[in-house]
Amino acid sequence: MTPNSMPAAEVPVSTGLVRRLLTEQHPDLAGLDIQVLANGWDNLVCRLGDAYLVRLPRRALAAQLVVNEQRWLPGLAERLPLRIPAPVRTGQPGHGYPWSWSVVPYLPGDIAASTPPADPGDAALALGGFLTALHTPAPVDAPANPARGIPLAGRTTGVMTQLPHLDDPAERAAALRVWERAVAAPEWDGPPMWLHADLHPANILVDHGRVSAVIDFGDITAGDPATDLAVAWMILPASRREDFRRAYGRADDGTWARARGWALALALVFLTHSADNPLMAGIGRRTLDAVLEQ
Repeated sequence: MTPNSMPAAEVPVSTGLVRRLLTEQHPDLAGLDIQVLANGWDNLVCRLGDAYLVRLPRRALAAQLVVNEQRWLPGLAERLPLRIPAPVRTGQPGHGYPWSWSVVPYLPGDIAASTPPADPGDAALALGGFLTALHTPAPVDAPANPARGIPLAGRTTGVMTQLPHLDDPAERAAALRVWERAVAAPEWDGPPMWLHADLHPANILVDHGRVSAVIDFGDITAGDPATDLAVAWMILPASRREDFRRAYGRADDGTWARARGWALALALVFLTHSADNPLMAGIGRRTLDAVLEQ
C-alpha cells in the first residue's frame, strides 16, 4: 500500500500563537509552560502547565468540531464512567488566528495505541460500560456528521476506492467479502444515539495499566451505535470481543456485523492517509488484520 500524507495545516499554529492568545484572553494562564504534545489531522494540542491542554484547530474542517465539543461535552461528562476532556475555558479568534479554541483538563495516561491496557478483559468491560452510558438518544440538534454514524452503505464509495491500495489480492478479496456481509446486515432502526464517532486506540488513555479516559470528541455526532462498537476490533484481541459485547449489552447480530464493517472502513482510511503518521498507520494495519482474521 502507498499511503497519502496527513492533511496540511491551513493556518500557522505554534506555541507562540498559543501564548499570544492566552495573554489576551486568559492572562492568568499565560505564564504557564507550553509544549507541543501532538500535531494531528485536525488540531494542534499543547500541554499547558501541569493541569491543562490547549486545542487549536489547524484546518477549517476541524473548527466546527471544537465548537461542538465546547457545547456538548460538559453535559456528557457528568454521566460517563470514564473521564473525557470537557473544556474548562474557551477561546475566540485573535492575532490572525480565525477560529475558536479550547483549554481542557490534562488527563493522565498514555494512548492505548502505544501503551495497550494491561488486562484486555478489564479493558473490554470498561469500554463496553462507557459506550452503554454514552449511547443514549441524542437531541435533534446534535451535531451532524456526513461520514460517521450514517448507514454503513454510505461508506461504500470510500471503501471501494481504498481497497485497490491493498497490495495482496487475497487480502483485497477477503476485505471485500467482509464489507459485502456488513452492508447486507439490517440498518439501524432505532433513534439516533450519541456517538464518540472516532473511538480508536489513539483516543483512549491508559493509566497504570487500565483504561482511564476517552479523548478527542471532535467527531461527536448522533446515529448508528455500530460506528463506535468498531473499537472492539481496533483494541481488543478476538478472545475478549464477546466480553465487550456482553458488557455493552445491546448489540444484536446486525449491529455487530455493521460494527465489523465500520472497523474495516476505518482501517482502510488510516492505511490510506497516514504516510507521515506511523502511529495511525499501525492502528490501521492491526485493525485490518483483526477484521480479516475471522
